[in-house]
Amino acid sequence: MSSILQLIPANYAIERKVLPLAADEQQVTVAVPADVGSDLLDELQFMLNKEIVSEEWQESDLLAEIRRRYQLQGGGSGSLDNRQDFHLIEREKKSGPEADIPEDHSIVPLVNKFISDAIQARASDIHVESYESLFRIRFRIDGKLVEYQQLPIGKRQTVVSRLKIMAELDIAEKRRPQDGRIRMRNGHKSVDIRVSTMPTDFGEKVVLRILDKTSLNHDLDALGLDDTLLSTLKMALQMPHGMVLVTGPTGSGKTTTLYSALNFLNRPDRNLITIEDPIEYNLTGINQTMVKSQIGLSFASLLRTILRQDPNIIMLGEIRDGETAEIAIQAALTGHMVLSTLHTNDAISTIVRLIDIGVEPFLIANSLKMVLAQRLIRRICQHCKRATAVDWGAIARYQLTNELHAKTFYAGDGCDTCHHTGFAGRQAIIEYLVIDDAFRDLILQRASLGAFRNLAREKKMKSLSDLGLEKAIEGNTALEEVLYETFVL
Repeated sequence: MSSILQLIPANYAIERKVLPLAADEQQVTVAVPADVGSDLLDELQFMLNKEIVSEEWQESDLLAEIRRRYQLQGGGSGSLDNRQDFHLIEREKKSGPEADIPEDHSIVPLVNKFISDAIQARASDIHVESYESLFRIRFRIDGKLVEYQQLPIGKRQTVVSRLKIMAELDIAEKRRPQDGRIRMRNGHKSVDIRVSTMPTDFGEKVVLRILDKTSLNHDLDALGLDDTLLSTLKMALQMPHGMVLVTGPTGSGKTTTLYSALNFLNRPDRNLITIEDPIEYNLTGINQTMVKSQIGLSFASLLRTILRQDPNIIMLGEIRDGETAEIAIQAALTGHMVLSTLHTNDAISTIVRLIDIGVEPFLIANSLKMVLAQRLIRRICQHCKRATAVDWGAIARYQLTNELHAKTFYAGDGCDTCHHTGFAGRQAIIEYLVIDDAFRDLILQRASLGAFRNLAREKKMKSLSDLGLEKAIEGNTALEEVLYETFVL
């Protein structure tokens, strides 16, 4: 099957009478019947997160071409499933007493349906939550939780038990948190789902993290970085040794950036090793190991081990303490390229954070090559986008420049396509700091955070808030989204 056909599954194509013809970074061209309704185009816009351009075909010609291109057999849509449902791959194992599972034959399709719908909606997480008089399912879409469905309280235990069986967890254990994994497939596409359970007052809460390998493109050139940042990052990564750090809060895309950097560096003559907690995606040609604190395998202990594994490039999922930071920096000084993440508000704060956790300034000055700080901000939904008035009085505390008051800003009204949030899809904004001689001097002097910021301003380094405001002025995102994600008061 050609790559363009992978955009739309075969069963969906035949059922909805739609055929993908061409695609680029901004739009997808599809063939549809002459009497197509706007709901199909809206649905495709949401599924593919791109502008949809339609070409009208005769229905008989369209169906024949769909069957030819997808190599389908049979004369009607009855030969295919009516939905793009995902089904469990592994054989189910009942790890607790079978008597604990109430008989309810509606639960299996119900659970498959909300997992399938979450994947179709490009959700990153599914929350299954129990309250005294409420049992609900929420999806995290574009970083925000959206309620998907409320279910009868009576189905609470059977839904949770079904999820625990799928993840091969102990259904009899309701007092302790558990972690497991589910693999789902719908024919041509498989998805890994990480499952976490936690006891609450009114039953167990289950969170499913969706790891859709097919939706990610771990290509450094496809991250959407501007040309200057992309070339600067590639130069830093190709240095014979040193450290590159990516910072930002949970869910800001740090892992995707690191995986893309690893793929860029992945060559047959190099030994790449990662230490992760947990391993989110398997990368061919890269040796990946996982932290297991319960048996003493911490980031620091594993890092000592892999230094004896003759690595060229090391990726640490996170630097959490001074011991790990010092070992990582020593590795960077002794001929290894080290990539890792750190939790700081911006790129400049990373230097001060490393000093605060006990790393000597001379080690930082000689090992750190580049720092990236990133956020994911939501894109305005193109279906309900409109110009909007800004209440400058309400946001006066942000001290925005007067020049911005003359700009036009946009927002989304909310529609079915964007789940009435006003946003559809996300984009990364990344500020970066290259450690040159001027910054090294300040590091060796243990300069204050203010001194580092003054030097960054002298060098005209764009901050996260600067980059976010540019996106808002371009009409890609809302001003309120930028203020929420990037401004620190």
